Amino acid sequence: MNFTAMDFETANHFPESACSLALVLVRNNKIIDRFYTVINPQMPFDAQNIKIHGITAADVKNAPTMAEVWPKIKELYQPGMLVTAHNARFDCNVMAKSLARYDIPTPHYLVVDTLATSRRFEPDLKNHKLDTVSEALNINLWHHHNALSDSEACAEILIHQNKEFGDEQIKNLVKQI
Repeated sequence: MNFTAMDFETANHFPESACSLALVLVRNNKIIDRFYTVINPQMPFDAQNIKIHGITAADVKNAPTMAEVWPKIKELYQPGMLVTAHNARFDCNVMAKSLARYDIPTPHYLVVDTLATSRRFEPDLKNHKLDTVSEALNINLWHHHNALSDSEACAEILIHQNKEFGDEQIKNLVKQI
């Protein structure tokens, strides 16, 4: 299976406040590349968000904006490309709103949410949070709420589920963005 796992962290409760992004490229069910960056959201940070992910305004002071990051990653978001995230509705919304701030059109791509796949394939778990699913599948989530750690875990979850349940079961959960 070929896909890109993504994870965003935000500076505050507004989805357009992306302050970090990680992408993990998977080809033939193997991780082949990783991308991580902090992003300057050009808006204030909320103490609650800092408490969750540890990223501060000082950390992103000289970081690129989403408009500057987009040209480096946009080829991964073409029609027909498969992207995954855990609670993909959140990450896809952050992507769309962060791009919209700079009048960049929302890309069209396919998405499969590992929250949904985990609910389908791991129904007996106490919940389907990323850390719970990772632990149940013996996947190393080395720093929860670090975008790179979260996107690697998400990639490993989908790889595991694809190997166990097959392409067709996964394809039934894919949606168009």
